[in-house]
Amino acid sequence: MSPMPKSNRKLLTMLILGSIGMFGFGFALVPLYDVLCDTLGINGKTQNTASSYDAVVVDKNRTVTIEFITQVQSDMPWEFSPKVNQISVHPGELTHAKFLVKNLSAKNIIGQAIPSVSPGQGAAYFNKTECFCFNQQPLAADTSAELPLIFYVDPDLPASINTLTLSYTLYDITDKQAVSAKQGAAR
Repeated sequence: MSPMPKSNRKLLTMLILGSIGMFGFGFALVPLYDVLCDTLGINGKTQNTASSYDAVVVDKNRTVTIEFITQVQSDMPWEFSPKVNQISVHPGELTHAKFLVKNLSAKNIIGQAIPSVSPGQGAAYFNKTECFCFNQQPLAADTSAELPLIFYVDPDLPASINTLTLSYTLYDITDKQAVSAKQGAAR
C-alpha cells in the first residue's frame, strides 16, 4: 500500500479539525443562545419559583392587558384552557386567574406546564406568587381540575408595554417520572 499523498493528508486533517470545530460550536450553541436572549431581552422566560408580594404600590392610573394562551403537546390527550382569555390589571395589583385541564384518556397522566411571556422584555416584570407551573400536575383518567395562577405585574413595567401575553405549553412527563421513580428505587 502506498503512503497517502501530502495533499490528501492535509485535506484529512482539515476535515477532522472542521468536524471537531462544528461539534464544539454545536455544544456551545445552547449557552450562547441563552446569553444572547438574556442580553437582548427576547427570551420570555419567567421565574421558576414563587415571588413574594410585599405591599407593592398599585398604579391605578395605568392598565395592562394580560392575554392567556395555552397549548398541549401534540400527542397528549388533555384539554387545557384559561378560564378567561384576557384580563386587565393595574401594575402592582395581585390578580388571580384559573386554568382548566381535563384528562381525556383512560390512564393517569402527569403533566408539566412551561410558561413564557411576550414580549420577552416584559417577562422580568411578570411575577407569579403561585403557579401550577411550579409543580407537576398528576391527573387521573377522565377527570378535570382547576389550576390556579396568582400574579402581579411590577409597576416598573416600561410604559411602552401595554399588553403581556402569558403562554403555557403542557407536556406529558408520565414516562419521565416513571423512569425517575425506578432509578430512585434502585439506589
